[in-house]
Amino acid sequence: MSGKFYEDPIDPYLPQAGNRGYRVSRYELELQYKVASNRLAGAATITAVTTAVRQKFSLDLAQSMSVSKVFVNGSRAAKHSHQHGKLSITPQDKIPAGGVLSISVQYAGTPKPVRGLWGEVGWEELTSGSIVASQPNGASSWFPCDDHPSSKASYRISITTDSPFYAVANGTLVRKQVKSSQTTWVYEQPEPMASYLATVQIGQYEKRRVGQKPVVMNAIIPPRLRDRFDHDFGRQPQIMSAFVELFGPYPFTDYTVVVTDDELEIPVEAQGISIFGANHCDGRRGAERLVAHELAHQWFGNSLTIKAWKDIWLHEGFATYAEWVWSEESGGPTAEQLAKAARHNLSRMPQDIVIGDPGPELMFDDRVYKRGALTLHALRAVLGREQFFELLRTWTARHAHSSVTTDEFTDLASHFTHIPLHPLWNAWLNEKNLPELSPR
Repeated sequence: MSGKFYEDPIDPYLPQAGNRGYRVSRYELELQYKVASNRLAGAATITAVTTAVRQKFSLDLAQSMSVSKVFVNGSRAAKHSHQHGKLSITPQDKIPAGGVLSISVQYAGTPKPVRGLWGEVGWEELTSGSIVASQPNGASSWFPCDDHPSSKASYRISITTDSPFYAVANGTLVRKQVKSSQTTWVYEQPEPMASYLATVQIGQYEKRRVGQKPVVMNAIIPPRLRDRFDHDFGRQPQIMSAFVELFGPYPFTDYTVVVTDDELEIPVEAQGISIFGANHCDGRRGAERLVAHELAHQWFGNSLTIKAWKDIWLHEGFATYAEWVWSEESGGPTAEQLAKAARHNLSRMPQDIVIGDPGPELMFDDRVYKRGALTLHALRAVLGREQFFELLRTWTARHAHSSVTTDEFTDLASHFTHIPLHPLWNAWLNEKNLPELSPR
């Protein structure tokens, strides 16, 4: 089983992540977390449908978590082994293809991020609390999962932690129960979600409603940052309104911004949630570009999620272009001006990246972000503003809450013009040399 797995990875960018033989439809996680000792105990129930008859099934789970018991389809404890980040499970009875596979895992440990090409990702301690930033393969640091972006499922996440702390997870808070010195928070995320977008944020926060229209918007922040947040994030409702108009309806029930008491190098995206550091509240709206970027990911990345990591430009190029769109909409530099500046800066950098397939080492390179945005600006120059945004609205509507590829986007775009687009895609996505921007 393991030999076959490594010969034929689901995604060559992350050859050890993801699993075959089933499709997950739901995760139910019951977590208990002790902040002072950074101790996590979990009970995970994963509901899936089998796609093949197999002797064994596997889940991704970091070695920092120790598994005590595994049950399959409610039976007696199933045989399991846990090595090299894979929890391998042998059901007592063969399950036919198309059959129900319900796996319950009891586990505990001291969570820590997963190390990889992109640094450390996953569950991480803060000065007082914790943060989860799992892109691309850190979900296994805190729960057993099928850790690949094409594997999307609904979630129910229950977190019990010390009462002074506020616990946030994806979706709607459906229950909160205080019992002596601990509080249990239960969140329901009905829309399908990739594992790397699942999150838990724990800190000494307060929650406030900061917007009502066109979407309910919440802030979960340290009280000391309230005034700065109100200024720095004050235009979020206007950004939301602009994006709803240009990209289509907001794809989730509400939107929450978490600001940690610690500084963060970059903001973190999660489904329905964006996480910023205290440094992003500078009192000067210095991070408003990032506020727009993270919000745009709710459409491009979270509702529409790539099937394979090589298509990462469909997330980051689109979110970067959204920064330029917001600048234009709010009376700042136009998208054309920002595109010219970005192209000038890129022209002075090495021309050694193909953003349509950048390779795992470079998939989060800034050139993927900027050149991805330039690809969209070049497309807008061909289609015109009206047709370009009609394309984006059609794209987000047609593929809402599902998995997407570059080929699907380029095919859809071809229906919005009589001009052949293959030369544009080839120049911007498949060639290393940076094309010129067409004069507008």
